Amino acid sequence: MSVFDDPGHFGRMWADSYDSPGNPDPGPAVDFLAERAGDGRVLELAVGTGRVALPLAARGVPVDGVEASPEMVAKLRAKPGGDGMPVTVGDMADVPVTGPYRLVYLVFNTLFNLVRAERQQDCFRNVARVLAPGGEFVVEAFVPDAATFDRDEQVQMRSVTEDSATIRLHQYDRAAQTFVRQTVTFDRDGVHLEPFAMRYCWPEQIDELAHRAGLRLVARYADWHRHPFDDTSTSHISVYRR
Repeated sequence: MSVFDDPGHFGRMWADSYDSPGNPDPGPAVDFLAERAGDGRVLELAVGTGRVALPLAARGVPVDGVEASPEMVAKLRAKPGGDGMPVTVGDMADVPVTGPYRLVYLVFNTLFNLVRAERQQDCFRNVARVLAPGGEFVVEAFVPDAATFDRDEQVQMRSVTEDSATIRLHQYDRAAQTFVRQTVTFDRDGVHLEPFAMRYCWPEQIDELAHRAGLRLVARYADWHRHPFDDTSTSHISVYRR
């Protein structure tokens, strides 16, 4: 079995650095999600260290989480408010909770961490199962740009010091819509690998996943600030309703 089929792989690798500087400001996402949730119950899939869930809960929104990595959950628990948040350790594609929820959401391109097409479909199907009637599923994802694929497949130098060197390599499978990225560090202790993979989808393909699960697109924006989505948008916030 590939390491990428292990839902806890990403969390184990990045739990210690997940909250490092340079991550997106969660504020606009929290504002958007709080408004969509109203006074309903909310579920974050791949809740991670609670970057979005904890400030959303601090607004008085009842938030549950699903997270595959116990290491990520430990980081969440150590933060203010983290002790009391209900979090289920499990695969987000299985949505291992019962609901019903007014709102379920996936942020930071995390849908694409499911590297099998059938698991992405499972995720939508199981989200539909736990949504209340009229409930919504909010997905944040980048818009793939095929023009960048050839550029990304070049070897990239990340850092060089007198003690170490780090390079990054990408390989795309255009037919499968997947890529594997390997970050390789050479230092005095040997060779260190940080593998990462995604299965990317264009917005209309995500719409089809939703349609097959009994959900329909009701809104799409270019970002959390609700700027209009158009042909030049590099990301999207899509809202699907049961």
